[in-house]
Amino acid sequence: MNAMVDRFGRTGFAALSSLIWAVPMAAWAGSADLSPVDKTAYPWIALGIGLVMLAVWIVLLTRLGRIPVSTRQRRFDIGQMSLPERIWILAGAAFATGLIAWLNAAATVDWGPLGTAVGAGKAGPMVLAVALAAFLLVMLIGAWFSWRKATAAFRTRTGTP
Repeated sequence: MNAMVDRFGRTGFAALSSLIWAVPMAAWAGSADLSPVDKTAYPWIALGIGLVMLAVWIVLLTRLGRIPVSTRQRRFDIGQMSLPERIWILAGAAFATGLIAWLNAAATVDWGPLGTAVGAGKAGPMVLAVALAAFLLVMLIGAWFSWRKATAAFRTRTGTP
């Protein structure tokens, strides 16, 4: 754990380790929509695991300040980031969140009626389908562009080419 904190910095380690509770919570959120359909209790198991792992993560974070780290430039250390770097990282996180939301919707919604309506040539469903495709495209391009700008800001901060 000390090596990971030294490599990623405290902020980067906290963000990376948040996956221990975020993944079970995402599984719960995705399967909770489907549970009334198939009458299972499995979403509650994922919620329970997620809540336990959230408690573990909080305990982990309380101990994070005691771990010594070497002084060097790190990519995801908020205290070291320049303002443009913070802005682009935040923009990238927003676009990535939008992309994850789109994927969650795509995985949990029955798209059959929309496909049938688009196939029948109805204007409203066609507009919705185009809007959903445009949203996906904007989220992908936005995440890619933000990452490139954040990388450029990091290189400017560290003086690397």
